[in-house]
Amino acid sequence: MPSTPIYRALADAFVSEGLDAVFVLTGDGNMHWEAALSEKQNVRSYHVRHEHCACAMASAYAVASGKVGVASVTCGPGLTQIMTALATAVRAQIPLVIFSGESPLHADWYNQHIDQAPLVTATGAHYIAAHSPSRMLSCVRDAFYIARTERRPVVLGVPLDLQQQSIEPGETYRPSSEFMPDIGPMAAHPAYVEKAAGMIARAERIVLVGGRGVVWSRAGAACEEFAQRTGALLASTLPVRGLFDHHPRSLGVAGGFAHHVARQRFAEADLVIAVGASLTFHTVDGGRLFPNADVLQIDPAPQGLRQGRKGADFHLRCDAGEGLKALIGTLSSMPLKPSAWQVDELADQMLGPPDLCEYAAEPSHHDPRDVIAALDAAIPKDWDIVNASGHCSYYSAQMRGRSADRFLAIREFGAIGNGLSYAVGVAAAKPGRPVVLIDGDGGMLMHVQELETIRRHGLKLLICVLNDGAYGSEIHKLRADGLSDHGGMFGRGDFAQLSRGFGLRGERIEDLSLLPQMLDAHVGQGVAEVWDFPISDRVVSPVMRRIAARGR
Repeated sequence: MPSTPIYRALADAFVSEGLDAVFVLTGDGNMHWEAALSEKQNVRSYHVRHEHCACAMASAYAVASGKVGVASVTCGPGLTQIMTALATAVRAQIPLVIFSGESPLHADWYNQHIDQAPLVTATGAHYIAAHSPSRMLSCVRDAFYIARTERRPVVLGVPLDLQQQSIEPGETYRPSSEFMPDIGPMAAHPAYVEKAAGMIARAERIVLVGGRGVVWSRAGAACEEFAQRTGALLASTLPVRGLFDHHPRSLGVAGGFAHHVARQRFAEADLVIAVGASLTFHTVDGGRLFPNADVLQIDPAPQGLRQGRKGADFHLRCDAGEGLKALIGTLSSMPLKPSAWQVDELADQMLGPPDLCEYAAEPSHHDPRDVIAALDAAIPKDWDIVNASGHCSYYSAQMRGRSADRFLAIREFGAIGNGLSYAVGVAAAKPGRPVVLIDGDGGMLMHVQELETIRRHGLKLLICVLNDGAYGSEIHKLRADGLSDHGGMFGRGDFAQLSRGFGLRGERIEDLSLLPQMLDAHVGQGVAEVWDFPISDRVVSPVMRRIAARGR
């Protein structure tokens, strides 16, 4: 058999790993590999306008599809551009493989040379320098194996001159999936189950908080069975918002974004059980969400110290489903204290406004809470919603009635500007599905060039911009500190006109009552569009109000 250029062998190996979509910005360091991939009939290539966006799109694709996300950038400045998106993916535990060029091994000087590995590892991602032709395909397998088993990004760096060398045919490539250990679910230790059951039996006001571990282990039904047995209320972390929305005991999302009714119940809780949830600073609202409760954590990798705080009072080390099954079995033979929760009216209360603070009406600007309420009522519950970051993200996180797999929120690292990219990633993972992005004007403008990518690839997205003409979080913090907000105020750009300039549709929304008709029109046309909602910059989210009250 003839020898094969390394870049083609690498492309074949990626396809063997299950690659069906790649997000790429082409440059010298990756163009041969990408060109070889473009010849594959079952691989969709999304060519973007900024490297950061390629990485962010692959992140959302991975979350929405359950697969390893794949992006590609060139060496040097191509790689340095992805650092923020890479750090976000690390903190969100998203499995990615980034194919990156490296400067040529055999050049005396190369203009775009930089030591790439330290940059990547500083974000928490793994770096593999593929410099051995004989191990080149093993490096691909290692990259996917690490991404899958450790749930973190891996950057594969291949020198651009090495890519064009040839390798002799060898053994048939064996993908990383063949090496994944079949270890089965992690069971709970019986003695620790007894101790945890004792905590539960003594409690009167229990709240179960489900996280991504519940989704990964398909333990949602077990959570609900546990709530039925113990009288517990149910809540979820923000990344799996909507997990229990259908249940009459649901409190919605836990943490800083919690509904005011949920915050009241959490404050009264005497036991909080975190199931597959890592109890981050935001999930526990800095320790203020349930100050009087004991905390039991069910997790295969519990942490005693988490982001500067004690993780839990007791840890049950096991998979979510296994732990709940063991607890339910043990509790069936134990006397339990009657639950003190009153749940008859809870579902109706949770359908009420999440924030009761009143603000003076502004004739020309919407209250962002009214915008979200109108969108929530008009958009079908089986459409996918993408929640961006920034001040506006609190409001869209209050949308209810959508399952966890219909609502994407990646907010780790606190970076705005990812919304458009995340929406593209979701649309790529779910071809033909309706996808709605809700973002702020500040975040939208950071990577507005991707509107051209959306048009070029024919993605039919609905993009809703909550336009306060400012960086919302910053102006509210500045005002609370008695300082000038001029550094965060930019004026209200016309996003409808901007959208039309990119060849898409655009509308400025003055009358919220027209949204149902406008949604029908969106369904009937074939391109993406932007809805520009002018909102008040005087309405402050509860999160910002609490920060101001604490004096930050």
